[in-house]
Amino acid sequence: MTGLGAVFRPQLAPERLRAVARVADEVGLEELWLWEDCFREGGISTAAAALAWTERVRVGVGLLPVPLRNVAVTAMEAATLHRMFPGRPVLGVGHGVQDWMGQVGARAESPLTLLREYLVALRALLGGGRVTSTGRYVRLDDVALDWPPEQPVEVLAGATGPRSLRLAGEAADGTVLTANTPPDGVRRARRLIDEGRAASGRTEAHRVVVYLLAATGAGAHDRLRAELVAEGVGAVPDLGVAGDAEAVADAVRRLAEAGADTVILQPTGDEPDPEGFVRFAAERVRPLVA
Repeated sequence: MTGLGAVFRPQLAPERLRAVARVADEVGLEELWLWEDCFREGGISTAAAALAWTERVRVGVGLLPVPLRNVAVTAMEAATLHRMFPGRPVLGVGHGVQDWMGQVGARAESPLTLLREYLVALRALLGGGRVTSTGRYVRLDDVALDWPPEQPVEVLAGATGPRSLRLAGEAADGTVLTANTPPDGVRRARRLIDEGRAASGRTEAHRVVVYLLAATGAGAHDRLRAELVAEGVGAVPDLGVAGDAEAVADAVRRLAEAGADTVILQPTGDEPDPEGFVRFAAERVRPLVA
């Protein structure tokens, strides 16, 4: 079955999260995803709060920008969440938006090298290993977590370009694709991810999570179109969906057929009813998606 979730967009004030998270839990939404966009809301702090306010829904963070975070700190925070809320946190890491990284003096000369070193170290630490690394960016001296997760956990990587997608296949447990990825883009991404998996001898399952920009209700088509234009992708075919539950479910099915394991519905930044959007995803779209 294709996984389905929704995003709590950081355009909403942090104090709005509690109500949205509780609705997500009440209506049976599978996954509620959060973003650590500069300079809005912290990914770990919001995830911890959402997990504490709920009982069942999985809470994803997509993505934590690795230039901002020492890998040992990320490992400690991730392990803490997994120990307190086993099976429910989902954490993804990525390059970060390079302009934002530059603003805070954290821009890496080689984002790909940093992400590779980071993924290797993070997965090893969360797996209970003792890690020494003398990489270009990640340098650890005999580091191990006192409280690693009790069960294996997945580390996802955000990726867009061919080299990042191959790296995700090599070094991550799953990949997060942006809402600017149409079905054909998901197919291309899957091929590149599989190339990376083959190169590193990975044979275990690799989850692909895809955001889908979606709008429903009054003014849905206009809101969707405005956001696509603002993102500079207004001319790209097969991006986003506006309409009723059947229209959204059809778009989800197309992404699933292209290779998505989980589709996360991303409301427009000006979505007027975030709680209603979560209800729409769980109660009206979910029954239509196999």
